Amino acid sequence: MATPTVIFSHILCTLGVLCLNQTVLANESLIQTESISSQQQPNQDAAPLALTLDLGWDSKYISQGRDNLKYGGIYWANASIQYNNLTTYALVGRGDSQTYTEWNIGFEYTFNVVEQLEANLGYQRIEGFSDNRCQDNELFGELAYTATPWLIPSVSYVYSTEAEGSFVEVSLHSYWNITDQFTLTPYITQGLDFKYRTEKHNGRNHLQLGLEASYQITSEINLSGHISHSIAQNDIEQEMAENGDTGSQDQTYAGIHVAMTF
Repeated sequence: MATPTVIFSHILCTLGVLCLNQTVLANESLIQTESISSQQQPNQDAAPLALTLDLGWDSKYISQGRDNLKYGGIYWANASIQYNNLTTYALVGRGDSQTYTEWNIGFEYTFNVVEQLEANLGYQRIEGFSDNRCQDNELFGELAYTATPWLIPSVSYVYSTEAEGSFVEVSLHSYWNITDQFTLTPYITQGLDFKYRTEKHNGRNHLQLGLEASYQITSEINLSGHISHSIAQNDIEQEMAENGDTGSQDQTYAGIHVAMTF
């Protein structure tokens, strides 16, 4: 349920947990844990040591194509420390209309496999609190080919020790610098579930399309937002049909973040 470098220019790839049905799940809107492919400037050099504070809100808590909260959206607060290629982070989310709190604490290491092929590997601990408490440990990784900013393909992978399953996302991001400060990034993501959200079904989970916008207010402050639409596929449809819900499972949501880097 937020996959990891952990701010929104970096909004899409977060990994999390859903406790509302006493099931441990993972998060993609946190993203929040940043993804290489969601960075505003994929090849931008980073300072040797940087502290980033990120505050945000999403109109729904969507991960793996599912709405994880019965009511409303979710607030996010994230603090990360980057030293060279290593980033450690602590992220907390709180429901805006119902009692729900989630913590994600972890680290990731970013490196070049070869020139223009970037990778990250990481681990995070997830703790969720609603009517019940639940927890998970996740291992994640991503590869992104950054030769051309206008079309960056990437593949991300997360493994849940609680579910003993994995989730894969294959994405295309296209970065367009409208001005020196303002960037628009349309994207498309195909999600594949392998016993991560459901035990009975494997394969196509959801197709997500969206547009991200990022404005660099100052060298330290970045304002960003997104609007996204998720189309339910076989894994979600079969899961909901078994629960007696035959309505549309497509999801549309938006969010806004402000990040401060020191």
